[in-house]
Amino acid sequence: MVWWVAGGLLVLAYLLGSLPTGYVIAKLVQGIDIREHGSGNTGATNVFRVVGKQAGITVLVIDLIKGLLAVLVARWVMNQFDAELSTWVQTLSGLLAILGHSRSVWLNFTGGKSAATGLGVILALAWPVGLGTAAVFGLVFGLSRTVSLGSISAAIAAPILMFLTQQPLPFILLVLLGGVYVIIRHRSNISRLLAGTEPKLGNS
Repeated sequence: MVWWVAGGLLVLAYLLGSLPTGYVIAKLVQGIDIREHGSGNTGATNVFRVVGKQAGITVLVIDLIKGLLAVLVARWVMNQFDAELSTWVQTLSGLLAILGHSRSVWLNFTGGKSAATGLGVILALAWPVGLGTAAVFGLVFGLSRTVSLGSISAAIAAPILMFLTQQPLPFILLVLLGGVYVIIRHRSNISRLLAGTEPKLGNS
């Protein structure tokens, strides 16, 4: 029974992550396919630039909540069945939520870059680490005005903070894998950063 429950939670986590927030908001507000504009991804930054500030913030918040809920639901349900297995199911649920956001079944396996959803996952797993990761993003973004640089810096900081705060091994492994995945998703941004052509927020 417990394995069926765990499997169902993992499917739910992927489906939560795959909810195409940016695509839906852009369709509702401007009637456009956000994948055909700006950077071509469905994340909050592209929605912010193409559709507007309010739409971008809405996408950011919902994408963060997707990751948060995927882990919290898994924790609550698994603690009713098998507390020892709960840590691993939470970890896998977080990973699948991150994957779902960037590879959405509803958008032919396209999507965003998973930074906001990943932050939601980290906040649910270990909120002090989540706040520290958000602080790193905020500091780097505040200095550079470049969202991608802030996201990459946060992805690097998260596993370090998990280790320093002595979180469970599954959580450390998750943020390490998730951080690498987020950085890979930002590879085009990294190329532009190195070339000095990456746009700052508010610029095209």
